[in-house]
Amino acid sequence: CKIPLLKGETDTCTLMSWGFNPRIASWSPYHGAIYAVTESVCRIVSTGGQLSDIRLTLQEYFEKLHDDPTRWGKPFSALLGAYHVQNALRLAAIGGKDSMSGSFNDLDVPPTLVSFAVAPAKCSTTISPEFKRTESIVSLVSVPRDTHLRPDFEALKRIAKQLHNLSSTGEILSMHSLGEGGLAVGLVRMAAGNEIGFRADDPTKASELFHERYASFLVESSQPLEVEGALPIGKTHSSPSIDIGSESLPISDLLQKWQSPLEEIYRTQADSPHQTMETFRYREGPRIAPPKSGAARPLAIIPTFPGTNSEYDSARSIRDAGGEAEILVFRNLTSQAVDESLQALASAIRRAQILFIPGGFSAGDEPDGSGKFIATVLRSPVVRDAVMELLTERDGLALGICNGFQALIKTGLVPYGEIRDPEPDAPTLTFNDIGRHVSCYVTTRIASNLSPWLSRCEVDDLHRIPVSHGEGKFYASFEQILELSTRGQIATQYCDPEGTPGMDISHNPNGSLFAIEGITSPCGRVLGKMAHSERRGTNVGRNIPGEKHQPLFESGIEYFQ
Repeated sequence: CKIPLLKGETDTCTLMSWGFNPRIASWSPYHGAIYAVTESVCRIVSTGGQLSDIRLTLQEYFEKLHDDPTRWGKPFSALLGAYHVQNALRLAAIGGKDSMSGSFNDLDVPPTLVSFAVAPAKCSTTISPEFKRTESIVSLVSVPRDTHLRPDFEALKRIAKQLHNLSSTGEILSMHSLGEGGLAVGLVRMAAGNEIGFRADDPTKASELFHERYASFLVESSQPLEVEGALPIGKTHSSPSIDIGSESLPISDLLQKWQSPLEEIYRTQADSPHQTMETFRYREGPRIAPPKSGAARPLAIIPTFPGTNSEYDSARSIRDAGGEAEILVFRNLTSQAVDESLQALASAIRRAQILFIPGGFSAGDEPDGSGKFIATVLRSPVVRDAVMELLTERDGLALGICNGFQALIKTGLVPYGEIRDPEPDAPTLTFNDIGRHVSCYVTTRIASNLSPWLSRCEVDDLHRIPVSHGEGKFYASFEQILELSTRGQIATQYCDPEGTPGMDISHNPNGSLFAIEGITSPCGRVLGKMAHSERRGTNVGRNIPGEKHQPLFESGIEYFQ
């Protein structure tokens, strides 16, 4: 997690991890705690963190103790195990939480001590677990254990320091901390990210592939790994499969087996009933003239409602593009606060050149759907008049992202360009096809150059942008979509990495009709889109390929200059 700043730039981030295995803890609370702490520490090391920088916090959860000495011994032995690791590695626990009542009638929880680890790091030197290149060397680094089945923590300290030095200089391409499931699970996880396969010529026994390997690391490097105990076990290759000896397993089959057990509970796939598709292209340019009076640093008003969570990123994006940003908090605890906030918002809009409604979950997306709280505010006469004056008399612009887009479409600002009463057959945004929230990166393509917000983009430009929403599916009748297309109001579409729009959930995560991600008002002054163009920064998502800078904000600011 990169440390957020309102101004300036930083290379500092926070690494966070956890560790716990209920099967080990049930067998031995002492060993369960040892391996919980060890697992959380090794996960930090595998992302490029320095072991000595780690701090811990522990969560304990045990059955009711009554007057049974055996029950009393479980939390005591667990704490001894955790303390043993902390003392050996010289790591402090800076806090914890005790939840000792883990019993209901005759049901008891397993002896539970969960370890959470945190550490500061540099964004520029963090690494991720997915294989990066083909023909790389894959090595297994294992920490030996003593006669009591405890890791050799002196060896772990030496190995962790060596791994940190190599990851800091870029000599380690990817790294994964192993645990339950051992080599087999680790290889699948590393291969899946970029669909880069693994090949080992020598056959390996199933017992060697699947047994637990806590305090072990799988490391990808371009050169032989100079780390204590490193053992080369194979190489990456271009085929999307894991090949060991004569056995070959496609990565897609392995992922399907891995994901399918929870599909009914936590859906990842959905077949859209709307498969009609078209690649929209509108190249006729803007219909509006430059503003009558410009501004060296245009002001964007960013209203912040209960549940908004993107106001700081939004303000930073405007400022970085050369504008001024003012965040206005909308207060709703009392009727007087609401009235005062409505007046303040209307007054602020009249001072501004841009209205920017950021993302979030206003009012918890209640009642009955997202964006309605904001839409109600925009429909209030005093705010409505200020918004329409901004757009029709003062050459202003408006932008809504995610929750902001939901509000724009519910008020009619897109696609109609005016605030109007709801209509039952109007275009809308509705629940994602999988029926739950989605959070991932998507590729979007520019489909129109109508809007000033897209003046720095070319039709067919591709951008890799994060989405985070539960109601992002664009829905309209075929006739409405055809009209929007003809007028150039379809701004952006979800697509695959090659730029082809489609309904595949891996590219169009909400099932939007015709893969529509963003639309504009008829004149282009108002743009609404789901993907968070503001959520970007140096080294953010650095392991995800694609152009993450969509020059949306530079375009909007430049319109007034």
